[in-house]
Amino acid sequence: MISSKQESSAGFVPLYNVRTDLALEARELVQQQTAAEIPGITSENLQENGIAINRLEIETEQASRQLGKSEGRYLTLEVPGLRRKDAALQDRVSEIMARELVRFLRLPENLDQSVLVVGLGNWNVTPDSLGPKVIEDLLVTRHAVAAGQKILGDGFRAVCALSPGVLGTTGIETGEIIAALAQRVKPALVIVIDALAARRLERLHTTIQVADSGISPGSGVGNNRLGINRQTVGAPTVAIGVPTVVDASTIAGEAFDALADHFKKDARGHALGNVMKDFDWEQRRLLITEVLEPYAGGRLMVTPKETDAFVEDMAYIISAALNSALHPRVHSEGSEKYLQ
Repeated sequence: MISSKQESSAGFVPLYNVRTDLALEARELVQQQTAAEIPGITSENLQENGIAINRLEIETEQASRQLGKSEGRYLTLEVPGLRRKDAALQDRVSEIMARELVRFLRLPENLDQSVLVVGLGNWNVTPDSLGPKVIEDLLVTRHAVAAGQKILGDGFRAVCALSPGVLGTTGIETGEIIAALAQRVKPALVIVIDALAARRLERLHTTIQVADSGISPGSGVGNNRLGINRQTVGAPTVAIGVPTVVDASTIAGEAFDALADHFKKDARGHALGNVMKDFDWEQRRLLITEVLEPYAGGRLMVTPKETDAFVEDMAYIISAALNSALHPRVHSEGSEKYLQ
């Protein structure tokens, strides 16, 4: 979450209370305010078969403070076409994601070294069930690899998985569960899957972010928990997420801007449009908070009515990509046969 209290040494103050877990959106917000490139950030943009690929790296502490995001590498895939039920596109996205993951994850060459995959979230709440659903279709092999490859044959990495639930159902911080398990399993890499919050509705269920800086579960909806990262887990930690909700206050803020622009184009409402544009973010925040106050203290999250189908589709894409990226045998044969 980008907060008005986060301030860089240069005196920069990010936009108020705009909740987004996407580094790409955080960068867009800062550039929108400053109209300039941000020092300490490198970015590469590619287009491939209707899929936008953004590779972004936050290299300095100052850039990290400006964006409200941890230093590290961020890979983002944007696929607007995923809103349509297009099986061929889903397979293409999983293939490209698998290729990008192989490049991003820096997997150990020794296939006997374990990779722990954790599906974060609450399987009883559809927008928050992405992580557990990915685990359902993940090819777990640690037990078979430990048996000397007699069951699977060659080309499979030792992968183990867990869906630990959430604090409200277990009474234990998810980060504590993962840290304790990592001490026992000693994975070479930890991958966590979670639902995220976005700033724009069009990015819901169409965007996938991969980050090597770990994750703070619930931060996108204002429920900050123990961070899951290399420092807390004791192993390199990569987070994969898909935005499934948008903060209602963000939508209201965007509507405020759109309404002001509309009035400015109309001669009769031009003065009103100028007045609305002059409202600073703090004034808008107070207005929006007053309207949303009956809903959980002003914290109202919005998700599409088709979210159950969208979550299923994204879980399929991510699990197929992970199976292919983690297991050389699956990568060579194709992931479809392992997702039946």
